[in-house]
Amino acid sequence: MLRISLLLLASIVIGSAQTKVGIINVQSAILETAEIKKAQVELEARYKPRQQKVETLQKEIADLQTKLQTMAGKLTPQAENEMQNSGQKKQRELQRLTEDLQADVDRERNEVLSKSGGRMQEVVKKLAEEKGLDVIMDVASTLYFKPTLELTKDAIAAYDKAYPAK
Repeated sequence: MLRISLLLLASIVIGSAQTKVGIINVQSAILETAEIKKAQVELEARYKPRQQKVETLQKEIADLQTKLQTMAGKLTPQAENEMQNSGQKKQRELQRLTEDLQADVDRERNEVLSKSGGRMQEVVKKLAEEKGLDVIMDVASTLYFKPTLELTKDAIAAYDKAYPAK
């Protein structure tokens, strides 16, 4: 992919000495928008109660394990068995809660990033047209560029202006 991008860029530059190029760090540009920062705060707030429930369950399991270790040999076999079963039940619940939480967070994060990614493409295209650029490449596929070609901050500003965080 990198080789193809470089060959494409080289052919563009050779084919037209007046080709104007811009460079952008797309990932950084998207993650630094006000919309994404706001979405991150909202995501953390929305899932905080579930995260706290996971942490509480982790503490309960740790406390139960500590209690089992400190009381080893002092409990009846039935009491020890009940504590172990309780711990296993809590462990299964913790695993289920953790997996569900992670899946929900990942799904929502991917939806937000996908939407923002599409919007960023529109912003970058408009930015290229405004600046009279022929090509805009992602910094990830560029080995070297002059810092003056970097448009990441411009893209973030244009995105925030086009899609202000409410």
